[in-house]
Amino acid sequence: MTPVLSFGDNCTNTTSPTGPNVTATNAYAASTKGAAFTVLMSGTNVALPDAQTLSPDITVNGANDTFTVAEAGRYRVSYNINSVTPLTLGARLMVDGTEIEASNVMPQTAPLSRLSNDFLVDLPAGAKVSLQVYGYAGLVTLLPNSIGASLSMVRLS
Repeated sequence: MTPVLSFGDNCTNTTSPTGPNVTATNAYAASTKGAAFTVLMSGTNVALPDAQTLSPDITVNGANDTFTVAEAGRYRVSYNINSVTPLTLGARLMVDGTEIEASNVMPQTAPLSRLSNDFLVDLPAGAKVSLQVYGYAGLVTLLPNSIGASLSMVRLS
């Protein structure tokens, strides 16, 4: 005989109060067309003009290389840079012109064609965020018809 479960008449379906959806503040942008640009040793911002998906509280400048975050909070940030040829360059996230140390992938003595990182960072309201390559002087060509470079930001709290 199979037991029958009964919950009685006193059961109610309740919902918890809802709060703001902080992860609604997010951005994704990429370079997918094989862009080529000159890098300075001190650093050059990477333009991410393709495949942009930005929530209303994250905007991008006309050069598509600096994103402004309207909401302060802790953000999960990740980036990828894929070059056609291996190079000895580094990559980092710049916030208001200052390097975020946890974001830094230092230039290597052995050339690499892929640089990536994933980290958490506290950003103030109005922060200007850029993905930057540095430590190499010369031409960089990003992968075409693919993700040559990308930046993703999601507000966690």
